[in-house]
Amino acid sequence: MVTEADTCRKFIVPRLQAAGWDDAPCAIQEQRTFTDGRVMFVGGEPRRGQKKRADYILRYRPDYPIAVIEAKASYRSAQDGVQQARDYAEVLGLRFAYASNGHEIIEIDVAAGTEAVRADFPAPDELWQRLRDELDLPEVAANRVLEPGFPDAERPLRYYQEIAVNRSLEALHGGQRRVLLNLCTGAGKTAVAFQICWRLWSAGWNKRGDHRRPKILFLADRNILVDDPKDKTFTPFGDARWKLGPSAVSHGRDIYFSTYQAIAADERRSGLYREFAPDFFDLIVIDECHRGSARADSSWREILDWFEPAYQLGMTATPLREESRDTYAYFGDALYTYSLAQGIADGFLAPYRVHRIVTDLDAAGWRPSAGELDRYGREVPDEEYQTRDFERTVALRARTEAIARHLTDFLKNTDRYAKTIVFCVDQDHASEMRAALVRLNADMVAKHPDYIARVTADEGDIGKGMLSRFQDLEAETPVILTTSQLLTTGVDAPTCKNVALARVVGSMAEFKQIIGRGTRLREDYGKLWFSILDYTGTATEKFADPTFDGEPTAQTTTEIDGAGAVVATKTDERPDTDAVTTDTDVDPAIVLPDSADDGLPRKFYVDGGEVEVVAHLVYDLDGDGKRLTCRKLTDWTGEKVRTLFATPAAFRAEWAMPDKRSAVIDALAERGIDLHALMQEAERPDDDPFDLICHLAWNAPLTTRAERARRVREGGLFTRYEEDARAILDALLDRYAGGGANELTLPQALKVHPVSDFGNPSEIARRFGGPQAMRQAVADLNLALYAA
Repeated sequence: MVTEADTCRKFIVPRLQAAGWDDAPCAIQEQRTFTDGRVMFVGGEPRRGQKKRADYILRYRPDYPIAVIEAKASYRSAQDGVQQARDYAEVLGLRFAYASNGHEIIEIDVAAGTEAVRADFPAPDELWQRLRDELDLPEVAANRVLEPGFPDAERPLRYYQEIAVNRSLEALHGGQRRVLLNLCTGAGKTAVAFQICWRLWSAGWNKRGDHRRPKILFLADRNILVDDPKDKTFTPFGDARWKLGPSAVSHGRDIYFSTYQAIAADERRSGLYREFAPDFFDLIVIDECHRGSARADSSWREILDWFEPAYQLGMTATPLREESRDTYAYFGDALYTYSLAQGIADGFLAPYRVHRIVTDLDAAGWRPSAGELDRYGREVPDEEYQTRDFERTVALRARTEAIARHLTDFLKNTDRYAKTIVFCVDQDHASEMRAALVRLNADMVAKHPDYIARVTADEGDIGKGMLSRFQDLEAETPVILTTSQLLTTGVDAPTCKNVALARVVGSMAEFKQIIGRGTRLREDYGKLWFSILDYTGTATEKFADPTFDGEPTAQTTTEIDGAGAVVATKTDERPDTDAVTTDTDVDPAIVLPDSADDGLPRKFYVDGGEVEVVAHLVYDLDGDGKRLTCRKLTDWTGEKVRTLFATPAAFRAEWAMPDKRSAVIDALAERGIDLHALMQEAERPDDDPFDLICHLAWNAPLTTRAERARRVREGGLFTRYEEDARAILDALLDRYAGGGANELTLPQALKVHPVSDFGNPSEIARRFGGPQAMRQAVADLNLALYAA
């Protein structure tokens, strides 16, 4: 029989070569994997799901894929590959897809919505011309779109980054002056921006259309968002780079970097941006463009308006919703969107487990006793204070201590060296939290004085140094950072394993940025997932928002007492900075100035009282990664099995054959169903997993393995064999009854007691009349076990 590999080697590749796809600079990429496989939790342990792999990706230029091919064995119809080819074309952002069995070729034109049979594969120039016609690009612009990117063998662009780069170049070369990319936090926006700039710069593109290297401004709202790209990703530009500042103005470079604040007008300055003519820059790249620059009344908008002649590329991680409407009104619809959900599904970003921790004060609110005074002798207003008021209007030391104690215990029970960021209400709260954590982790602080650090704007260079070491893959400490606003965005901390929310986050955009601190995935450092410890209800609320597009793996609810000790836990496990930011979740009605005229803080500080944790819930994504839920594994197993098999008979037909059973187990695992964990949760350790699954999916009666073995012995199978062979089959049934169907796997089954007592595998095979007869007997035994 001709296999799919034979079809590819003997038929498809020669026909591609005949069409010119093997001639440089065109290329045929065979068996190209383009995702890493989603990280799932199976039996409580992370594991990779199946990777997506295309049989062939055709590239018109090394950095410009143009078509995908799905191959089928020659005895199958090419139509069998059409749906897969179309799906891969849509994922990879390609217009053309082909399905072929080596003889028949079906072309899918995604843009035209057509499918047609072709005699041969098209030549590279034919596809490129058809695509050019769709893009409406003149020859000069089309050639510039194909300009090669900067080669990086260690970190080549992922498929979605390549889509973002090429679509941006097509738009810019096509004359589109405002361009928007929506790439989730952790997706590598800086790498995308660099490749766009490199290819424009190398092609000699500029807004006038003559051949001159462009002047490009990279603009952001925080120094860390500017310094990191300039000093790391954009280093291939060498001396063409320049960072703007009050005493650092140059007109002779090509790639400029600046924060808004450094060049914007304020009460002291007329605006450094006015040192440049409005038409000086050809392109402005605005990182995190949702953070106020597009708002019509923003002082930062003045900069974009001044440089109105420039092409402007906005980059954001925020989809269109009410709070980002200004961004989309200014830039237009996103050219391309890559969501957090997709990043997790592809296995490029880390999934997460949500721990919802509730203190008694957050559950019921807090009211001061009559005449209660704070640490400064001021009477606390008699009101009912809720979570949103804590650390904004009234600071409760006992609550901070309870949170710190719970977090400390969590690290003690998991990993005390797991990098952790604690997001607090303000810098003062971050300081109080740090002090509480230091007291509770004195043993670790004695070993590592920098075990816990506050990183806020007030810390200056010391904070930057701590942050740099926190980001360093090889640096063991600091382990815990407390912060308020500073680390919400632009901090690449690949090994951050815990994100703790000790403040309410009202803005979805900011919430997603905060979550993004943990989504970087570093498998080589054991970072496959991370935990969100939610002490304010923010995560649970945001994940329930239908507009949220990321998918957590779990939620845990933990109750803690005033000492921070866990009272109860419920876990359902399933498969800078010169920035001035707006704290969008602050209610102006309750936020007071930092201090009054008398110099005392306007926030009330209450140092007494006791606070207990009253709940700790753990939430995971369901097996499909579609929603956050607390359902038990047994609750959704039946539903997922029925999506794989329409009837018990269909399931039995696959399960009864050892060579197919492993594929069934893998398919279940892909949906978060681990057989060992399932049997433990159902408390049915003696049942065959087949029967337990049938019971959950179709309400079939439960049967133990011992009962199935008894039925086989009483059936007619044993009568076919001589006494010696029957004894071996009887021993195999004993192994099955004790350990399950895996005990019948050859040749391992022949090497364990009591089967091995009958001799070595060759001697055992002779008792059946030879190896083939023995294999058939074991296959028949499997079929008999699951016959009914």
